Amino acid sequence: MLNISLNSVNRHVDHEGLSALKHVEERHSGRVLLRLLLFFSVLFIVLLFLPWTQHIRANGDVTTLQPNQRPQSVQTVIGGQIERWYVREGAYVQAGDTILHLTETKDEYFDTSLLDRTRQQVMAKEMSVRSYESKVGALNQQMAALRESGRLKTEQARNKVKQAILKVSSDSINLEATRQNTKIVRDQYERMEQLYAQGLKSLTDLENRRAKIQEAEAKLIEAENKLLTSRNEVLNARVELNAIQAKLRDDLAKASSDQYTALSGQFDAEAGVAKLENQFSNYQRRTDLYFLTAPQSGYVTQILSAGIGEALKAGQEVITIVPEDYELAVEIYVKPIDLPLVELGLEVMIQFDGWPAIVFSGWPNTSYGTYKGRVVAVDRVINTNGMYRIMVAPDPEDQAWPEPLRVGAGATSLLLLKDVPIWYEIWRKINGFPADLYSPVTAAKDDKNPPKIKLPK
Repeated sequence: MLNISLNSVNRHVDHEGLSALKHVEERHSGRVLLRLLLFFSVLFIVLLFLPWTQHIRANGDVTTLQPNQRPQSVQTVIGGQIERWYVREGAYVQAGDTILHLTETKDEYFDTSLLDRTRQQVMAKEMSVRSYESKVGALNQQMAALRESGRLKTEQARNKVKQAILKVSSDSINLEATRQNTKIVRDQYERMEQLYAQGLKSLTDLENRRAKIQEAEAKLIEAENKLLTSRNEVLNARVELNAIQAKLRDDLAKASSDQYTALSGQFDAEAGVAKLENQFSNYQRRTDLYFLTAPQSGYVTQILSAGIGEALKAGQEVITIVPEDYELAVEIYVKPIDLPLVELGLEVMIQFDGWPAIVFSGWPNTSYGTYKGRVVAVDRVINTNGMYRIMVAPDPEDQAWPEPLRVGAGATSLLLLKDVPIWYEIWRKINGFPADLYSPVTAAKDDKNPPKIKLPK
């Protein structure tokens, strides 16, 4: 009975006989309720002043810290036909192990003796180069011999010119002497003629003088002829000297032309040798590429082209290899509005898919099953999904990440920010304000010179 009516029945009821009613009426429930309300109010006020860690929740996947440690596809460099497989999915391969054997599919490489024939062509071209070199050497010797022979002939012709000039001088002197002698003989004949007219000399003496003057005039003419002949010999000697020099120049020009022709042939042959050597190296390298090898040690995870006899194109993906050793990291994506709050070195709490965890987002130290990390990279360009990618590496000062963790596993991350009272966080959430801008001790102060973050080995 609530006993709220004005018509009370208490005076008509015998309480001594009703013990249960007596016990209920004697309870002080109102006081207890008041005390409970007071206690929980005080507790709620105290809780409002407890610290709360602001955070940014982001999802991502497990990846590797170094790009060369991520799963990679092995591609064929040349096209070919699958002849034999040497591995299977899940197999472990060392760097350089043979994965696949290809056979040729292009008709220009079908010749089984292609390398030998190409090497023979190279040797033949090299012999041609040596032949041209010998010809060039012979022409050099020929030109040297022509220069020496021309020098000797030129000296001989010059000497001949000098001799002719000297002979002209000698004939000139002889002609002058003959003229003087002729003049004397003529004077003597005139005096003899005067004496003959005076009767002092006989006709015989006069005729003798006439014969001598004729003889002297004949010698004069002969001396003049010799001088003309000597002068002609000088001209002939000079013409011969010019002819020798012209012939020497002509012979040297011809030999030089032959030499340049030989050099041109030599250069062409050397270019042919280089081209054939390049072709031989390409053939040899192509032969090596028939065997596809592992670029690094790791495990075969997926074979993309498995059929024997299947034709592959150049650059086609054949197999996927996961490296043996790798450093794990987590790539997460945050909204553009949260990007200003992210700094290098920011602490991150990570929960991996498949690992049980109890997470108290506001009190990360009380969480169970989470692992710590540090922000090591922040993309400067937004992704196609409209979010920014962040790389998180393990914190070397905290426990190691799980050993069975694999690349591609999902991860939920909490990027830990500033510690604030709970009442402030509630007030911020109600008003829709963003988290406080917070820079950790290890955060970068200079984008161009970020601090070095110690990464796990």
